[in-house]
Amino acid sequence: MKFCPYFVALFLCLALFACNNPQPKNTTAINDDKDITTNLVSDGVRIDYTDTGTGDTTLLFVHGWCINKTYWADQVAYFGKRYRVVTIDLPGFGKSGKNRTKWNTATFGQDIKNVINQLGLKNVILVGHSMAGNIVLQGAVDAPENVLALVGVDNFKSVGVAWTDSVKAMKEYAEAMAAMKKNFKAVAFDWFNKGLFYKTTSKALRERILNDVAHSDSTVAIACQEWDNFNDAAQLLKAKKKLYLINSDYQPTDTTGLISKKIPYKLLEVHATGHFPMVEKPAEFNKLLDSAIADIKHH
Repeated sequence: MKFCPYFVALFLCLALFACNNPQPKNTTAINDDKDITTNLVSDGVRIDYTDTGTGDTTLLFVHGWCINKTYWADQVAYFGKRYRVVTIDLPGFGKSGKNRTKWNTATFGQDIKNVINQLGLKNVILVGHSMAGNIVLQGAVDAPENVLALVGVDNFKSVGVAWTDSVKAMKEYAEAMAAMKKNFKAVAFDWFNKGLFYKTTSKALRERILNDVAHSDSTVAIACQEWDNFNDAAQLLKAKKKLYLINSDYQPTDTTGLISKKIPYKLLEVHATGHFPMVEKPAEFNKLLDSAIADIKHH
């Protein structure tokens, strides 16, 4: 399968298939283990992060398109009691730097590797939401000795589907990219409103997400959707890590490709949420992630 940027692929698929809680530390916080200040820099770009809790296992959370690390606040509070929990703003988003020209999966994957190395993270479970599924997968390929497993959050819903063989799909992709370059905010809002929110998604959350989209750097956001030929099935096989999927069921997960390619996986579904289950139903999401972690540690 050739890679299509996450949101464009998502909408083409729709068309084609009809009080003790630890507080996060900021980037100038003291590292518990080394008692020094760690400034994360990847490829010359500063990465803003939080580093909470301690433990023999690290959960590294990576956000999706046009949002930021604050969307993992419920997970930081819950899991930081038992594990080391790190959240980052990907370069180009949130409070991280933007001084680079490449915004593809390979470059973001190197960011994940650099975060792991610079913070000295061990026994890492990578958790990636939306487009960050591919990013943490690439990070696992780049730093295999440090990564235990991958957790995708509402992504990898059609691994191995060669939709790029469709002339119609290619045309729609080109049209979507052209429209986004002409009017980024209008097209992005349309994507979220029509395909990523569910009837149960609260007004407050909708407004929060759309506000973050509106204030994102459109040049970076659009570049993230450009073609970079990332092959998810091939990289999953190369990573040799079990894939755990915590996916919303508002759109079904097609596991045919995972099964046919013998990629080890476990699907855990959150019922009746949109594309952001970690903030729409945090308690249920945390319970499912707890289950995934228990399975990872058991093996």
